[in-house]
Amino acid sequence: MIKARIKFEKTGSMKFIGHLDVMRYFQKALKRAKIDVGYSEGFNPHQLMSFASPLGLGLTSCGEYLDLQLKSVTSSEDIVKRLNDVMSEELRVLDFKVLPEDAKTSMSILAACDYKITLRQGYHLWENFRQELDAFLGNDTILFTKKTKKSTKEVDLKQSLYEYKIDYEAEEFSLFMQVTSGSVFNVKPELYLQAFYESKGMEYSPFTFEIHRLEMYADTNAKKGEVNMNGSDKKRVLQPLSEFGETVS
Repeated sequence: MIKARIKFEKTGSMKFIGHLDVMRYFQKALKRAKIDVGYSEGFNPHQLMSFASPLGLGLTSCGEYLDLQLKSVTSSEDIVKRLNDVMSEELRVLDFKVLPEDAKTSMSILAACDYKITLRQGYHLWENFRQELDAFLGNDTILFTKKTKKSTKEVDLKQSLYEYKIDYEAEEFSLFMQVTSGSVFNVKPELYLQAFYESKGMEYSPFTFEIHRLEMYADTNAKKGEVNMNGSDKKRVLQPLSEFGETVS
């Protein structure tokens, strides 16, 4: 089997399609494009694929990843074209790379994600919103109570916030965030906005902002199962998942 990685974008109305439907969409697209994908053995064989990190419903992205195992490949350009010919314009393949035989899956090496957060059309913010959010994100700690079906837990979100930048020059609100992500420790960018609103005694509405994922990274300086969060003595060396593997000509 040949290990491969696809980078794709999810835009427009496709942001309302959930992860399981996206998986089924790719399964059908691979068949229609006649990609020589590998299958598992047993009584119920399925295509050998895995996604880096499911994108939340309502979010768009230009940095999604799908790992595949293939029986044979042509060229990266040909595979990208064949897939895009049978797919929606709002779900497009951007890149195809063949990975080394010992390559780990995207999800197992995922360490961080970049996001761009903008104001949804028709919504408004108070006058000093950018300055107050900037001061809040700049605090040494950002305490937030995460609630699940079974329990509640107070966490410090600042440890998971690698970088952030508010664009003061843009007419409309724009916030860049880089946060931890992956199977070990995963943080959604909207949690920071929710924590900010709660600190003001206000209710956060998820419909106020548009969230767009820009890129996913592996930390090449981390050991298996290790997360180099803020405060760690170990330096992070983040590399986009698209930079692993080779383009096939």
